[in-house]
Amino acid sequence: MANLGYIQVTRRCNQCCRFCSNPERAVDLDLDAGRAQVEELADAGYDGVIFTGGEPTLSEHLPALLAHARDRGLPPRIVTNGQALGQDRALLPRLIEAGLRHVHLSLYSHRREVVAELTGVPESLDRAHAALEQLGDQAGHVAVDVNTVINARNADHLDEHVAAVIERFGFVHHFVFNNLDPVMNRVAENPDTIPALWQFELSLHRAARLLQGAGRTFRVERVPLCYMVEFAHCSTETRKIVLGEERTTHFLDDKGRVRQTGFWHDKAGCCAVCLLDPVCAGLDGVGHGFRLEELAPVFVPAAVVVARVLERPAAQVPADLLERISERARSTPPSRVRRGR
Repeated sequence: MANLGYIQVTRRCNQCCRFCSNPERAVDLDLDAGRAQVEELADAGYDGVIFTGGEPTLSEHLPALLAHARDRGLPPRIVTNGQALGQDRALLPRLIEAGLRHVHLSLYSHRREVVAELTGVPESLDRAHAALEQLGDQAGHVAVDVNTVINARNADHLDEHVAAVIERFGFVHHFVFNNLDPVMNRVAENPDTIPALWQFELSLHRAARLLQGAGRTFRVERVPLCYMVEFAHCSTETRKIVLGEERTTHFLDDKGRVRQTGFWHDKAGCCAVCLLDPVCAGLDGVGHGFRLEELAPVFVPAAVVVARVLERPAAQVPADLLERISERARSTPPSRVRRGR
């Protein structure tokens, strides 16, 4: 089990992504406040901290916060678009010296025109590649993941995107696919970025097959299990449901500190007969771009998925664990799980 905390260090950014869930604001986290948030996560027994934004590399306090997290026994990570890293070659060594050991680099496509359109920065892809080249030079000191937001512009070529990254940056061994959140902020201004689930189902499956064959690991977030049955054990929410993990995020807005212990969203009437229902998070953003009609029941036993998450034979999955998972699903507040249409 690994509980990771998230801390927003700034809401400033050097891109203007059309689907951004935390649009730019002129606000930065105070150093003392940031240290206090690190202390809270350490005292709560968290296993690591991820510094986010906005774009965290724009914060003057990032090195000090990385060092503080390291000293408190929380391996620090950052989620970055790579723009500053790609332009300032002195930045990455400074962050590594401060304690940085893991980088999640956001990259949406291997097609330059797609990345430029989505980020609002014509040079975005080239700068991200420059950042990855520098990270490759530091491969012995820092792990690198590639994070990809699934949207209408890349929904048809996720597999090509993954293949391009592996071919050019072979040191990248983990990928994260985040389905777009249609409820959050800038998406409301750009609804054309919202994909239908069927639009990315095939390319996501091909990407997963490719990664599996290449010996890479990956996780998928905000995608109902009926759209990724073969790789249901790679769903971030499903893994958290099975392993009983939680997530705490410190936001730089009115949301403040949010501790998440449940990971269920809206579900359709047909989900009641789906065998994966207890371990499926359902569909978020219903009524804001996604529709319950997109869901369908699956008749693969939940025990099969639980076994793959636990990396043990299905016969060795404790029956009481399956019952506890099912009970947590049944006890989810009705406002968060909707069985009707």
